Amino acid sequence: MTPAALACLERFDSHLAHERRLAALTRQHYRRDLDALVAWCDRHTIDHWPELDASHIRQFVADGHRGGLSGRSLQRRLAALRTFFRFLVRDGLLQHDPAADIPAPKSGKRLPRTLDADAVARLLDGLDPGDDPLLLRDLALFELLYSSGLRLAEAAGLDLDGVDLKEGTVQVLGKGSRARILPVGRRARSRLGEWLGVRGQLATMDEHALFVSQRGGRLSRRSIESRLAQLAARVLGQPVHPHMLRHSFASHLLESSGDLRAVQELLGHASIGTTQVYTHLDFQHLARVYDAAHPRARKGSDDTGG
Repeated sequence: MTPAALACLERFDSHLAHERRLAALTRQHYRRDLDALVAWCDRHTIDHWPELDASHIRQFVADGHRGGLSGRSLQRRLAALRTFFRFLVRDGLLQHDPAADIPAPKSGKRLPRTLDADAVARLLDGLDPGDDPLLLRDLALFELLYSSGLRLAEAAGLDLDGVDLKEGTVQVLGKGSRARILPVGRRARSRLGEWLGVRGQLATMDEHALFVSQRGGRLSRRSIESRLAQLAARVLGQPVHPHMLRHSFASHLLESSGDLRAVQELLGHASIGTTQVYTHLDFQHLARVYDAAHPRARKGSDDTGG
């Protein structure tokens, strides 16, 4: 594509950052999907955005599908394209959105993977940190992920002033730069207190991050993923991703309370439809209880007629 066409991508990224105030990671996802379209256009000798029409977008989606992309990935890709094309229409560079009426292939909804309450307890109680500051940090972090249902990026982005142990709260900045204040459980507060007692052994003087690395700077998302996977493999015999703790938080809370709206608020979901996936997990739990306990559901039960 021409330099002028590529310059539109930079203006679009500035629009996402300054007008829509989207997080850097979200903008990276937009750019990745748009870069895929640029590469496709280059292969098909399309140099300018107005040259694209609905048939091109259909072919782009079909090529992605043949290349192994899931319906979910193609839906996300189309959403990025529509947002970009609407931006170009707004700026007078396109007459209409060529992706407006293009459907993505449907894919089955995947239920998030969770740990049951016993597995979470084994993970969080199965390591003795002693006076090891790295293990104290890790356990405080994992307890907080499960206690408050934080996203990985939210936990990595926490600063010291984001946690109030006296009040038992944590303030996080979620998707779309939406801030929310969440409760922190007793066990997480205790672990955080232990970590704060030794944090000074690792943190550099001017570092404000709550969780720091061995070198003293902010702990990266990749490091958090790696530490949790390693420690979970040691304790549980399986790797665990930080989002599994968030999913487990939501599933266990919904099982106990049945309050979907409260779980939505705690997770920071803009739409309750996103949260409703946990009702399916909750039903699976109820179904297992039913199958194990109901006399007419248990395998091998006698069919007594009257």
